[in-house]
Amino acid sequence: MTDKHNQQAKPDDRSDNAEKIQNMVQNTIENLEAAHETMQFSSGEEKEQIIAKNKRREEAIEGFREEIKDESNQ
Repeated sequence: MTDKHNQQAKPDDRSDNAEKIQNMVQNTIENLEAAHETMQFSSGEEKEQIIAKNKRREEAIEGFREEIKDESNQ
């Protein structure tokens, strides 16, 4: 039986955080663009859901960009 209190935590490696966040920005932009294309073939409630989700994606992108700025200032 292992004693969980003797396990050491992994060191907090933030050296590639900005790169990881940039990848998340790129993935989110790609999802946003794909949703715009899908919206052409959608109607009614589905189109409204896509619009709402894209708004959240745009907000997430802004948040990611702020995080990138914070990471680059450290």
